[in-house]
Amino acid sequence: MPQPAATVEVADAELIRRSWQEPEAFAAVFDRHAPQLHRYAVRRLGPDAAEDIVSDTFLAAFQNRHRYGLEHADARPWLYGIASNVIGKRRRDEVTRYRAYVRGGVDPMEITGGLVEDNVTTLTVNRPLVAALAGLKFGDRDVLLLIAWVGLSYEEVARALDIPVGTVRSRLNRARKKARQALENTVWKDSLDG
Repeated sequence: MPQPAATVEVADAELIRRSWQEPEAFAAVFDRHAPQLHRYAVRRLGPDAAEDIVSDTFLAAFQNRHRYGLEHADARPWLYGIASNVIGKRRRDEVTRYRAYVRGGVDPMEITGGLVEDNVTTLTVNRPLVAALAGLKFGDRDVLLLIAWVGLSYEEVARALDIPVGTVRSRLNRARKKARQALENTVWKDSLDG
């Protein structure tokens, strides 16, 4: 009995190139990356803004698809770069969301009915980290989250944000230091209180 032909996944670059003549080909890029972009947008700005972020990101991507560098098979860095720019227009909303989490300690996206002990532990760790995120410069926060949450490499982040790899490294270093300080201060403060 003959084996079915293996499904070969077409690279994003090829889909984008095809979309120049057949715009509907771009839908495959959307289908492939929209769910992950949506999760990223939810984590950055909450579920209410996520739909708009994803829509605006793909609208800009579609409108600028002729500028895409076809030498890059994977469009993720390009798409996350566009999403970072869209999110950047709402940076005050992001910081406000982080500060509200730090004050109230409850983010409805994080606590979904787990054990109280787990939620208290999560809050103990997350509050100082979220406070550190709120205090980061926007560019530093973008670099940190694209690496930590999305899993992009330094080179991919550099391409996404259109900055040199050395700038990615220095921004990540600053962001890590601030996060580390936030955690150390909390642990030290807790030991004094106990």
